[in-house]
Amino acid sequence: MSAPALRPAPLDVARVREDFPVLHQQVRGRPLVYLDNAATAQKPRVVIEALSRYYERDNANIHRGVHALSERATEAYEGARERLRRFLNAADRREIVFVRGTTEAINLVAQSFGRGLLGPGDEVVLTQLEHHSNIVPWQLLERERGVRLRVAPVLDDGSVDLEALLGLLGPRTRLVAVAHVSNALGTVLPVRRIVEAAHAVGARVLLDGAQAAPHLPVDVQALGCDFYCLSGHKLYGPTGIGVLYARLELLEAMPPWQGGGDMIRTVSFAGSTFADPPHKFEAGTPHIAGAIGLAAAADYLEGLGMERIRAHEEALLAYATEAVGSVPGLRLVGTAPEKAGILSFVLEGVHPHDIGTILDHEGVAVRAGHHCAMPVMERFGLAATVRASFGLYNTREEVDALVAALHRVREIFG
Repeated sequence: MSAPALRPAPLDVARVREDFPVLHQQVRGRPLVYLDNAATAQKPRVVIEALSRYYERDNANIHRGVHALSERATEAYEGARERLRRFLNAADRREIVFVRGTTEAINLVAQSFGRGLLGPGDEVVLTQLEHHSNIVPWQLLERERGVRLRVAPVLDDGSVDLEALLGLLGPRTRLVAVAHVSNALGTVLPVRRIVEAAHAVGARVLLDGAQAAPHLPVDVQALGCDFYCLSGHKLYGPTGIGVLYARLELLEAMPPWQGGGDMIRTVSFAGSTFADPPHKFEAGTPHIAGAIGLAAAADYLEGLGMERIRAHEEALLAYATEAVGSVPGLRLVGTAPEKAGILSFVLEGVHPHDIGTILDHEGVAVRAGHHCAMPVMERFGLAATVRASFGLYNTREEVDALVAALHRVREIFG
């Protein structure tokens, strides 16, 4: 009889919080309660130090210099590529393309894979849950190339209607582009099932992992996806850096998107030839420090343990879901069985922006708005929600502060 699986040791959140300098401040005369992690996560000291160390010691351009600083910068940058390969369990470091973030990663796929390989009548399948960055690039392709967009609906609990999505797949489906985790509702999509079904009809799959990578272990080989996109700033890393994972054979077949230095092999006025992946897609001087800082963030997260982070955040979300039930007139938007780190809600008779403003005066930072996901807001008949999003450093006491602040809102508005 096999031994039961061991549960990961609990995350020492008090110790973790000491790693984040920004958390130790007051806002409006109150201790900061930062619950806007879905917009951007705070940075641990090791990431800040990695950025400083690069600029203080190794700052130089990469790949082109023969001096010591350039060699060190190149080694650190390409080392960061290998680090992110391991973080995502990609098969080859050449499958990791550094970009500015998830938005640029999706646009790269749309403008290279899409513009180069899709034509009139080819279909791209999305869901109503998508962030604007996984809608607008495909709409641009729709106008330019005649590609047809098909959209899977969302059920009342905020989960994707999987049966409807599978029903959209057919012989003209060329790409399925869906969120791994919804940024507006926190819904975790059944991406393995979606990948299997898409591949069965010969389609490729892009996963928007911006909200998943900070919360869940991601293994692109196990997921089976063709493209995976993430943003460094949501992963406790720097802003302006992200990753596009793509299968090597796809990158080799895809044409360049942007032209310039470092993505070429030869250039003449008679024509140019291009570098091999991933450099073919990294025109110009990249965000070298950002890549190094993102590698430090990956080290930090894996040092804590992604399963431990996931367990902590799941427990915190369950506690928060129950706790906000004490606030009269509060209604959760998005109650899917599997969620990650997000409470999206409205409060009867109070505009979400007013809620966000009052919470700020109580020291609680949340996001109020459509969260760059207007179609899902429209699906629920709303202009906006309040979104409290949790990270690895958040605590039950901070949830209690959120609930107390919401009661204060209720007192003000009656």
